[in-house]
Amino acid sequence: MKRVGIMSMQRIYNYGSSLQAYALRRLVEGVAADAEVSFVDFVPGEVLIPSPESTGRSPLARTLGKVKEYSAVRADLRDKVRFLNHKRSYGKRYFPLVGIPGEPSHDLDLDVQVIGSDEVFNCVQSNTNVGYSRDLFGHGSPARRLVSYAGSFGNTTWQKISEAGIADDLREDFARFDRISVRDRNSAEVVEALTGSAPSVNVDPVLAYDYMQLEPRIPKARQREGRYLVVYGYAGRLDHRENEILRGWARAHDAKILCFGGVQECCDEFVDCSPFELLAYFRDAEAIVTDTFHGTIFAVLNHRPFATIIRRSSGHGYGNEEKLGFLLELLGLSSQRVRDLADVGAILEHPVDWAAVDVVLERERVRTRGYLLDAVGAGE
Repeated sequence: MKRVGIMSMQRIYNYGSSLQAYALRRLVEGVAADAEVSFVDFVPGEVLIPSPESTGRSPLARTLGKVKEYSAVRADLRDKVRFLNHKRSYGKRYFPLVGIPGEPSHDLDLDVQVIGSDEVFNCVQSNTNVGYSRDLFGHGSPARRLVSYAGSFGNTTWQKISEAGIADDLREDFARFDRISVRDRNSAEVVEALTGSAPSVNVDPVLAYDYMQLEPRIPKARQREGRYLVVYGYAGRLDHRENEILRGWARAHDAKILCFGGVQECCDEFVDCSPFELLAYFRDAEAIVTDTFHGTIFAVLNHRPFATIIRRSSGHGYGNEEKLGFLLELLGLSSQRVRDLADVGAILEHPVDWAAVDVVLERERVRTRGYLLDAVGAGE
């Protein structure tokens, strides 16, 4: 039996990370019915952008720092406690649901190693849980075949790679790949600069796997009665003005604000649910406001009114424009991007041609299957 190992961001305590990993596994199983498909893990590497959170601090100190950061969010104490419990127990409660084993596996004696999806190539960052790990570029892997699927450099650009002095390392590692697939324009440009060849560009597994039609573990029944606005983003990323704007929209539409993924000042309630239940909440929402890649995808899968907040990078700080701008453009949904939440009402009311979006999705799903058949299903 062929052994296929997926090296992804599956151990990140994040709905998007969990659902993309699960979806990629299902997609690979669909093209390699004779394969044993499992997850394998990387070892975090050196942090190339030192920050107060990553420099000279123990894991416990970093954890306490995060708790302090989350506690500073102007939100109801009840919701802060729910959110902290959500983070604390996420792996134990939800990893088994998506097939992630309790203990990491570093067994790379594989017929095929698949690296992706998510920000597996985002190597110039300050996250100590990832850092610059050459494992994520297949360095030294004994796998007989090495491929990627929809890997992303996130907001790591060619300029950042050059400044960090790692271009030669990456060039060496990418030369080992049998097939390379990325999920956005920035990542494609970086790979082409390193290899001289344009990689395949494929959609994220959460889009490629038809969750709402194929996944039986998504509840059919509504999870919450009444009207509600889903706010999906990292804790505290919305400022006071943005929270007040969202409160105003919700009041005008007789809707509560349910927050997922992170606690926000505007919360009527922070909801802790499973990844599959999350998709049901999105399905039945009046509207969705998010500043995340996968939050946007969850809205698209469910054909719900949504607004995606686009934020530019500031120096080495957080930015989502590289990945989100391309995603919205690909789907013909650039009308749903928002830079100033004062415009959110008009954007949520903008009619979306979902039939046209579905044409794009069907085309991309066919392309995904073709790529994976070649890269994994027909792998030597």
